[in-house]
Amino acid sequence: QLQLVESGGGLVQPGASLRLSCAASGRTLDYYDIGWFRQAPGKEREGVSCINGLDGSTYYADSVQGRFIISRDNSKNTVYLEMNSLQPEDTAVYSCAAFGDLLTTAQRMCHLVLYDYRGQGTQVTVSS
Repeated sequence: QLQLVESGGGLVQPGASLRLSCAASGRTLDYYDIGWFRQAPGKEREGVSCINGLDGSTYYADSVQGRFIISRDNSKNTVYLEMNSLQPEDTAVYSCAAFGDLLTTAQRMCHLVLYDYRGQGTQVTVSS
C-alpha cells in the first residue's frame, strides 16, 4: 500500500511562492505517474500538473502553465510542486496522487483526474 503525505501549504499574499512536497511511503514512486490535484470550495477536483513515471514528461493545466513546476526525486521518494506568482484563484486544497498505469500520459492523468492513491491534501490560501 502506498501512502502519500503532503506538506508546505499555507496562507500567502498574491504574488508569493510556495513549494508543496509529497512524501511517499510503503512503495517506491518509481512505478507511478504522479499528479497534483486541487479542489476549491464548491468546485470539482482538477488536475493541476502531472508527471509521467516512464519518460518524465509533464503536463500543466492552462491556469498554472508558466507559474507552477512539478518535479520528482525518486531517491527521496518525494514529489514537489513549485508554485510561483500565486493568485487568489489558486486557493484550494492541493493533494498529490499516484496512478499505476505508466502508459497513461501525464495529460490524460490530469484531464481525467486519474489516481490509485491520493493523499489527504494541504490547504493553500492566497489572500491579501
